Amino acid sequence: MMQDCLRSNVGARLTLQAQLHPDQLGIATPVGSHRQGTSRRYRTISLGDLDARSTAIAGGLQAMGIGPGHRIALLVRFGEDFIALVFAVLKTGATLVLVDPGMGRRNLLNCLAETRPDGFIAIPIAQAILKAKRSLFPDAKFHVTVGRRFGILPAPSLSQLEANGLNRFVAPKTQAEDSAAIIFTTGSTGPPKGVQYTHQTFLSQIDMIAQHYNIQPGGKDLSGFPLFGLFNAVMGTSTILPDMDPTRPADVDPVRLLDAIDQWQINQSFGSPALWTKVGLYCQQSQRRIESLKLVLSAGAPVPSRVLEHIRSAIHDSGQMFTPYGATEALPIASIESREVLQETAQRTRQGFGTCVGKRFAQVRWKVIQITDLPIHTLDQARLVEPGQIGELMVCSPSVTQRYVTRTDQNQFHKVLGLDANGNPEIWHRMGDVGYLDNTDRFWFCGRKSHRIKTPRGPVFTEPIEAVVNTHPSVYRSALVPYGDGDCQRPVVIVEPWPEHRRDVKVNFEAHKHQWLELLAAHHPGVDVESFKIYPGRLPTDIRHNSKIFREQLAQWLKKNWD
Repeated sequence: MMQDCLRSNVGARLTLQAQLHPDQLGIATPVGSHRQGTSRRYRTISLGDLDARSTAIAGGLQAMGIGPGHRIALLVRFGEDFIALVFAVLKTGATLVLVDPGMGRRNLLNCLAETRPDGFIAIPIAQAILKAKRSLFPDAKFHVTVGRRFGILPAPSLSQLEANGLNRFVAPKTQAEDSAAIIFTTGSTGPPKGVQYTHQTFLSQIDMIAQHYNIQPGGKDLSGFPLFGLFNAVMGTSTILPDMDPTRPADVDPVRLLDAIDQWQINQSFGSPALWTKVGLYCQQSQRRIESLKLVLSAGAPVPSRVLEHIRSAIHDSGQMFTPYGATEALPIASIESREVLQETAQRTRQGFGTCVGKRFAQVRWKVIQITDLPIHTLDQARLVEPGQIGELMVCSPSVTQRYVTRTDQNQFHKVLGLDANGNPEIWHRMGDVGYLDNTDRFWFCGRKSHRIKTPRGPVFTEPIEAVVNTHPSVYRSALVPYGDGDCQRPVVIVEPWPEHRRDVKVNFEAHKHQWLELLAAHHPGVDVESFKIYPGRLPTDIRHNSKIFREQLAQWLKKNWD
């Protein structure tokens, strides 16, 4: 029975690790306020107790009537309760609904309403808002409040649920292809879409990541990104929760992260480029080293080579820093190690050849096809391009999701039906990214398809142009956006200077503009950038990684500030 569960329910993977390593640290959570110069205090729970907690909660959920076929939205801050609840819901066979709390109340409510949840497990403030907006959720009849309850809020509390479920859990019959979760995209290129995850999706992701990065049980991970924190427990890895707001990685206090790494002798960590940008810069300026760190992962947007350099110089000499590539709908896809970037590909990126994301994972297949905004229904309708020619990337693997369950009209634009070697149907996912394959089968990312500038002379892609502008010492980052509509758009670069250069860039704008144009002329002589604009603050970015630039917002800003 256990072996069947291991192949069909990702929640059983936690139980397996708990049986193999019951006393191993599961989660360490910072508590109280931190005084500089003193060791941080943490509340800890073992893998065995974490599994027992999640099983008791699952029993309580079953006692309420929750099981396969139900959709349960989770609105709880990332931490021990969150992780225990995720595995509890998965164990019941119900479908988790996960949304980014930083997407704003309006987007959050819209996304939740589109999933038609059967219930909510939420903190008190969220339950109060949901109660006021209950007309949006006609099917919601199951409610659990995580935290101090007030008279008007739904019962039971999490502690009551856990107590009610002791020794009551009965593992349901689930299949690997059964629904496990609905996870929303960041919405960086339009409204967030709800992606259907099956148990097979999660199981494939876990196996592919653990194998590719040689993640062994017994390690300690500083989890700068909640989803990867969930993977830790089922890989037998301890999770150390950082003292940070996971929805705002760009605002992290690097000292707190570095102190945690030293205190726990962390050997691996996953974080967004925005997080590692700040940590790496601090390490460079303070000469701080983090010798215990052997594996660093960063994803969500292209990672600047300067960030790789800063982290490489701070971690152990034998340590590795990888930049995995993928998307909510297809993760993981490819990966590249920092040494390969710094010794080979970074120079070509600075010259405008795009950003190399590396070679594909062993179980991934990919194709680069002619760019089109039209649906492609079957694989034989896709037209391949030659290596070195920019096209649209499409992928297929066991971890590629099959469909969207909200914004379902987008399925025709992203999902393509193919046949595997045995003639069985399989789904290919159009990534929405453009780029090319080189002669070693590495993919070079050139931007999002929807962000290409449509000029009378042909398309202009974002990543190659921005990478060249970003080489200028006054530029922190930049964004290529269109001015105008249709096929007569004009390319405009919006620049965010380094804070220490902002005043000089404003005062001597024409001189800086001339330097930027010279850089582009040297590497992209056929591209005529119409103009440059200085953005008044930070460029707007996604709420998940604080790294993907919201170019649609910048295009609207440009229209208002063109003169």
